[in-house]
Amino acid sequence: MITLALIILGPLLAATLILSLMRGAPMLALTGVGVSLASAFTVLSRVAGEARPFAELPGLPGLPLLLTTEPLTALLATAVAVVGFSVMVYAVGYMRGEEGASRFFAGMSFFVAAMQALVLAGDWVLLLAAWELIGFSSYLLIGFWFERPGVGRSATRAFLYTRTADLGLYVAIFVLIAQTGTSEISRTMEVNGAGAVTAGLFLLLAAAGKSAQVPLHGWLMDAMSGPTPVSALLHSAALVAAGAILLIRAFPLLPPIVLVAVGLLGGLTALVTGATALVQRDLKRLLAASTSSQYGLMLLAVGAGFPVAALFHLLAHAAMKSALFLGAGVFQQARGSTQFADLEGVGRARRLTFFGFVVAGLALAGIPPLSGFWSKDAILAASFSSPYASLLAPLALAGTLLTGLYVARALRLLWRGETQSEPAVVGTRWMGAGFAVLVVMAALLGFALPPIAELVGAEAPEEEVISAALGLVAALTGLALGWTLPASRLLGPLSRVAGQGFRVGGGFDGLVAQPMLAFARTLDSLDRGIHAGVLAVGSAALAVAAASRATDDKGIDRLVAALVRGTQQLGSRARELQTGLVHRELLLATVGGALVFALLIVSSLGL
Repeated sequence: MITLALIILGPLLAATLILSLMRGAPMLALTGVGVSLASAFTVLSRVAGEARPFAELPGLPGLPLLLTTEPLTALLATAVAVVGFSVMVYAVGYMRGEEGASRFFAGMSFFVAAMQALVLAGDWVLLLAAWELIGFSSYLLIGFWFERPGVGRSATRAFLYTRTADLGLYVAIFVLIAQTGTSEISRTMEVNGAGAVTAGLFLLLAAAGKSAQVPLHGWLMDAMSGPTPVSALLHSAALVAAGAILLIRAFPLLPPIVLVAVGLLGGLTALVTGATALVQRDLKRLLAASTSSQYGLMLLAVGAGFPVAALFHLLAHAAMKSALFLGAGVFQQARGSTQFADLEGVGRARRLTFFGFVVAGLALAGIPPLSGFWSKDAILAASFSSPYASLLAPLALAGTLLTGLYVARALRLLWRGETQSEPAVVGTRWMGAGFAVLVVMAALLGFALPPIAELVGAEAPEEEVISAALGLVAALTGLALGWTLPASRLLGPLSRVAGQGFRVGGGFDGLVAQPMLAFARTLDSLDRGIHAGVLAVGSAALAVAAASRATDDKGIDRLVAALVRGTQQLGSRARELQTGLVHRELLLATVGGALVFALLIVSSLGL
C-alpha cells in the first residue's frame, strides 16, 4: 500500500516542498517524479506477478475512495511516470533562467500527482476529483506566462471548453451510482439497458472535451501558449489522454449504439484535425492538431470493439508526441519562435535534434519497425475486423494518410532553407537527455506491445495482410505527397477552412461558447440591475426610517417631554399648597366644600 501511495504522494509532496521552500525547485520536482516512477515500476512488476495492491481510504458515507492496480491501471501509471520524468528532466534545462521556476515545477509536480490519482482511481468519486484537478492544474500551466498577450485568454478558453464537457462525467457518474448503489468502477460496469446508453453517451461527451474531439477540438491549439514541457506532458500521456483512458476503462459498459458513436466521432476527428494540422504555419500548433487526430484514431479503435488497440496507440503516442514536442522546444530555444517561417533550415543547423525529430515523426506516420507502425496496424486491423468496417476502415486509412502528409510537410519545412549561425541553447544537456529517452521509446516501444496485450489480458485484433498493406501504402503515400507538394495543393479549396479548424459559423466558439458567454453577460447585467433595485428600495426604506426617526425625535419625543415637564410643574405648585399646618388644611377644606355646595345650589335653582 505504501508503494502504491508513493506513486501519487511523491510528486504531491514535491509540489508542497517547492511552494514551502521556494528554492531547489528543479531537483525537488525530479525527486518527486522519480519516486513516482520507481514506485510505478515496482507496482507494475508486482501486478505482472499476479499481485493486486489495493488501498481503501475514507470517503463519502458508503462510498469509500479506492486505489486499484489492475494490469491496465498499473501500466498507465508507469506510462505517466516515464513521460513525466523525461519531460521534467528536459524542463530543468528549458526553464533555466526563466522567472517563476518554483511556480512552474510545483505546477508540473502537482499535475503529475493528479494524473496518477486519475489512472489509479478505483471509484468514480476519486476519479472525478482527479479529473477536476488535472483540469485546474492544466489551466495554471497553460497560463504560466500570463503576463504575455493572449496567454490568459488561451488558458481560460481551454478551461471553459473542458469544464463544459465535464458536465457529462457528472451526469454519467450520477446515473451509474444511482443504478448500482456503489461508486466502485468495476461494479458499475454491470449496468445495462437505458442506463448504460445514457451513461455511455455522457462519458463520450466528457472524453471528447478532454481529448479535444470534434466539435470541442479548438481549445487545444490555443493551449500552445504555455511552455513547451507543458505541451509535451499535457498532449502525450496526461491531460488529453484522460478522455481516451476514460473510454478504455469504461469499455465493458458501452453498448453497441454507443460504440458506433465513439468510433464515428473518433474517425471524424481524425480527418478534421488531421487536415487542420496539414495547413498550420506554426510547428507547435501542427503538433497540437495532430494530437486531436491521433486520439481520434484511438476512439475509433474503441468504437471498433478493440480497446487494447487504442491502448497500444496511447502508449506509443505518449512517447512519439512528447518527443516531437521536446524537439520543437529545442528548435524554439534556438530561433525564439515556432513559426515555420522562422524555423527554416533549423534541421540542418541542429542535425542531432532533427534526427530524433525525424525518428519520432516517422514513428507517428506508421513506418516500420518504429512503434507507431505496430500501434497503427492494430487500429487498422481493429477497424477492418469491426462489424462497422465499411464506416470505420476508410476513416482509419484516411487518418493514416493525413498523418503522413503533415509529418512530411513539417520535416520538409524544418530542413529546407539556409542554415544560420545560432547561439548556444542554454540547458542543452538536460533537454537532450529527456528528449533522447523518449526518442528511443518512440523507436522501440512497438516490440513491447505483444507482452502488454498479454499483461492486460485483452484480445488484440487479428492482423490481416490487407489492412497492414493498405496502412503502409497510406503512410508512404502521405509522406511522399507531403514532402513534394504544398498544403494548398493537397487540400485545394479546403485549405482556408482547414486553417480555421473547419469552424462553421465560428465553430464551437461562435455557435456555443460566445452565445453562452453573451447569455451569461445578460444574466450578469440582470443580476446587477436587481441588485441595484434592491439597493434603491433599501435606500428609500432607510430614508423613511430616517424621517420617522426625525419625527419621533423632534415631534413626539418633544411633546411627551413637554407634558412631563408640565405635569412636574403642576405637581410642584400643588405641593406648595401642602404646608403641613392642620388648621390651615381644615380652613382650605371648609372653603372648598362651601364653594362646591354653593355651586350645587346655584345649579339646582337653574340660575
